[in-house]
This record gives sequence, structure tokens and C-alpha cells, in this order.
Amino acid sequence: MPPLTQNLLIANIGVFVLQMLLGGDIVAWFALWPLESGMFMPWQVASYAFLHGSLMHLAFNMYGLWMFGGELERVWGSRRLAVFYAASVGTAALAQLLVTGMAGSMAPTVGASGGLFGLLMGFAMVFPQRRITPLLPPIPMPAWAFVTLYGAIELTLGVTGSASGVAHFAHLGGLLGGWLVIRYWRGQPPFGRR
Repeated sequence: MPPLTQNLLIANIGVFVLQMLLGGDIVAWFALWPLESGMFMPWQVASYAFLHGSLMHLAFNMYGLWMFGGELERVWGSRRLAVFYAASVGTAALAQLLVTGMAGSMAPTVGASGGLFGLLMGFAMVFPQRRITPLLPPIPMPAWAFVTLYGAIELTLGVTGSASGVAHFAHLGGLLGGWLVIRYWRGQPPFGRR
């Protein structure tokens, strides 16, 4: 397993163990709280991505990190993946803060899902024809189609308010962050030639 992917897995699992030991204190300090909540701190834009709401939440995110992050790290190297992942996590946080501010929500956000969605976008842009078989529906499809379908589902769920308790707009923010970073690296619009 490439080193950054392995270290991110270890860090997420380690922080989850700390969550189990320390309970709500770690969430109070390190979850991403809405700006209006009075509990927001600047470091939460990154720290929220290492917290998880349940063992299943952690397991799904770490599976995706292993599957997509490892592949991208082999192509890009650790430094480039670190920049990409951080940008995806940060963009997901900004999207979530914007939406919670507009909705008046005071609930915190936790999880590496925004970063994972960025990795999904990166994977689809680097390996667009690679076949992925999702759990639901278990139909093999090219990576670009899987990410497009998943993004459309997230947008629909976010706009309709279905599946509440899930940070759909953070997921979409992660997709956007990943797309923007790759477009920047490639010198494609909305960025100039590099």
C-alpha cells in the first residue's frame, strides 16, 4: 500500500479509537461546526475529515480511500495526492459551511467523505474507462459514468432533503474540489495554460 494512503488509514482509525475513548469532547473541538453555531474554529476545516459517526461510516470511507487513493498515489506520488486530498477536504468543508449557513443548521459535520468524493473524481478523470462495480446497483460501469451517476444522486438527495443526516453538499464540494485541482494541473478552463 502506498505510504500516504496507509498513513491516512492509520490516522483515521486512530482518531476513531480516540473518539470512542474521549466521547463528545473530541467532536466538540474537531468536528466541522456551522459558522453561526459559536463552536466553529478554523482548524475544523481539516480536522472534521478524521472523525466519523460510526464504525460503518469509517469502514466505507476507509475502503474507498484504500481503493481510489492507493491507485492515484501510485500514479501521482504522495506529495501530489496530499495536495489533491487536502483540496478536496477543504472544498467539501466550504460547501458544507455555505449550505449549513443558508439552511440555518447547527449540526456538526464529520467524516472523510468529502475527501473520498474528491478521490472518486480524480480516479474518474485519470482512469475514465476503468470498470467499477458499485454495491448498488451491482452493474459494472466505466469510472466516469459511476462518478456522474453518484454525483447526480448526491445532488438530488441534497436538494430534496432526502437521506437527512448525510452531508450531501460536502460530497458535492469534494467532487468539485477534485475536478478543479485536476483542471488546474492540466491547464484547462477555468484556469489558464500552465
